[in-house]
Amino acid sequence: MSGEIKNSHVRKPEWLKINLGNNQRFSETGNLVTSQRLHTICQSGRCPNLGECWNRGAATFMIGGDICTRSCRFCNTRTGRPLPLDSGEPLRIALSIKHLGLKHAVVTSVDRDDLPDCGAAHWAETVRQIRLHNPGTTLETLIPDFRNNALSLDLVIETRPEIISHNMETVRRLTPVIRSAARYEDSLAVLKRVAGSGVPAKSGLMLGMGETEGEVAELMSDLLSVGCRLLSIGQYLQPSRNHFPVVDYVHPEVFARLREHALLSGFHHVESGPLVRSSYRSEMFLGHNG
Repeated sequence: MSGEIKNSHVRKPEWLKINLGNNQRFSETGNLVTSQRLHTICQSGRCPNLGECWNRGAATFMIGGDICTRSCRFCNTRTGRPLPLDSGEPLRIALSIKHLGLKHAVVTSVDRDDLPDCGAAHWAETVRQIRLHNPGTTLETLIPDFRNNALSLDLVIETRPEIISHNMETVRRLTPVIRSAARYEDSLAVLKRVAGSGVPAKSGLMLGMGETEGEVAELMSDLLSVGCRLLSIGQYLQPSRNHFPVVDYVHPEVFARLREHALLSGFHHVESGPLVRSSYRSEMFLGHNG
């Protein structure tokens, strides 16, 4: 991609430096997550925006435990044999959202390929509990592919969250390289089913893995073809030496150019920048699908 900075074992560029911060809201959020035995993708994914989001009382809750059945090369979430589902987790999530007074919440999960429904019923119960105890809270669900099982996917769709998100993560060519089980076409099929149901569909991708701008444009076209109109684009940051290496630190000007291209192509809302993550400022996507 033009406008990139090659990563030759040099320090991260200035635009990737962050201030974690630590105020009372940050501590309250962290203490609540710990006391309620909850998991967040903010922690497991080593999100660079953890400080900013926790300082304003926002967090992306991760359900289904903290052990994933997949081992994608970009992801820092633990992989292995998960523990049985915690039946009390949906209520604790709902009450934690109420305690924090969140007007908008994001929920995601690990992959649970060990379960017949891949955890879909647990997902649906979590959304129901959130709705019951937080009737005024809007909700984004960032879901796995449920092995592209329509019955499982429909269990979540029928709860009607304001947004259902499923990340493509990367371009077609790199999908089999960095995603351990997910297939490019299956992810498109998930988003197509979501969009076809009338629930706004959202997706996210990472840059800096060696993709070209042409490949990113192709991915955008594929998303539009299945009805996905909401998009986040961010910089991939290697969690450890054992993960897929960063190929490029993409310049903010490239993110701005891709955002403009996406909006001109037909996306209704796009967040694009080096520190953008799929659930970052998720509330900004509300009301942008019509």
